Amino acid sequence: MELSWESSVADSINAIYLLFSAYLVFVMQLGFAMLCAGSVRAKNAMNIMLTNVVDAAVGSLSYYLFGFAFAFGEGPNKNPFIGTSFFALKDIPTSNYDYSFFLYQWAFAIAVAGITSGSIAERTQFSAYLIFSFFLSGFVYPIVAHWVWSSSGWLSPSSSSGSLLFSSGAIDFAGSGVVHLVGGIAGLWGALIEGPRVGRFDAFGKPVIMRGHNATLVVLGTFLLWFGWFGFNPGSFNKILVPYPNTADQGNWTAVGRTAVTTTLAGSTAGIVTLFGRRLLAGHWDALAVCNGVLGGFVAITSGCAVVEPWAAILCGFFAAWVLIGLNILALKFKLDDPLEAAQLHGGCGAWGLIFTGLFAKEEFVIQAYDSGRSGLQQRSYGLLLGGGWGLIGAQVVEVMVIVVWVSTTMGPLFYLLHRLRILRISIDEEVAGLDISSHGGYAYNANEEESGPRFYGDYMRIHNNS
Repeated sequence: MELSWESSVADSINAIYLLFSAYLVFVMQLGFAMLCAGSVRAKNAMNIMLTNVVDAAVGSLSYYLFGFAFAFGEGPNKNPFIGTSFFALKDIPTSNYDYSFFLYQWAFAIAVAGITSGSIAERTQFSAYLIFSFFLSGFVYPIVAHWVWSSSGWLSPSSSSGSLLFSSGAIDFAGSGVVHLVGGIAGLWGALIEGPRVGRFDAFGKPVIMRGHNATLVVLGTFLLWFGWFGFNPGSFNKILVPYPNTADQGNWTAVGRTAVTTTLAGSTAGIVTLFGRRLLAGHWDALAVCNGVLGGFVAITSGCAVVEPWAAILCGFFAAWVLIGLNILALKFKLDDPLEAAQLHGGCGAWGLIFTGLFAKEEFVIQAYDSGRSGLQQRSYGLLLGGGWGLIGAQVVEVMVIVVWVSTTMGPLFYLLHRLRILRISIDEEVAGLDISSHGGYAYNANEEESGPRFYGDYMRIHNNS
């Protein structure tokens, strides 16, 4: 049947909106690259930037071949645990999915690998990046995405089977758990198995400060990520031209705007709280800690961004800052070396974001986000503290637990296998010299004032061979 011109225009506007959101999320790769580069020492800047490029390139192929199918594949053999169709985009587009949707989801997938690479920065063999990036973006992450975001997923709040977990399903609107907790737990296992960088802790076990070499890049990366998050969270509505019934002027466009506001408020609050929190703990105003605090607030609100009031987003950011500060203190106590604080930031704040949603999700907004504003389609659980009962918070806790177990049982053994095969961590000599010169032919900068070692790859090899 031929579509009316009204439907064609609506579909076109929605496609443009989703594509623009995908472009914004992809800009976050540049943000990750700048943040990572500034957070490591100058002798490893080229290495960490290259890993961000590789995450995007390798993730493109793995998500095209397998990942999208595992995440959203539906067909006669569909099941609640893993997708079974659409491999290499076969049979795409369909009535539910098209190429713009694939591109948007691909941008999410490559972000997960970027999170993990920060946890194991400055000491990892480049070949190991290729292996874990392909596996994480092509298999581990898509399975979790299927559970929560596919209409046939067992955790999904939009399950087509009509049977929702605890009569609720888990609300993880833009991926505090699906994206950030997955990346954070993967990074945690990588950092634990590799161990700390040389010199990170002294002979008495006390931490030695290893500051990143360029605060400018860190701030630039933070603002690029902030910009990209406006595609990450509001863009997760997928369609903007969806009017809500029984209202004169409200639709997805209203919820999209509110989602951008809650995102901004959570990140801003977390940044301010981190600023003063670090002032109390360290005695000075720490710009780099504030940047991570802002990102922690964004990570936490990502789950409930579309279903909470702006005032609740401020609470979310407030507690996210203390979660991050507390986990950073614990990380030092247990000698966990994560140069980007990725496990604490994305893992800890991601887990808090899921719990927060179970406490503060508003019934009206849940109906808007998952039923296009049409009440009565099915009973919807909402925030426990708003009178919505235990169903939603129970589903949120289950999501946290299964993600931790799933990623631990997949990425943990992979990192351990790479470690046993001696292809995970570089040698001490290479680490001291720096990955840029030992693995990539030279430093990222012409003048490298931080190090007094060899300036070119040939010089490094002559010293290495003579030692």
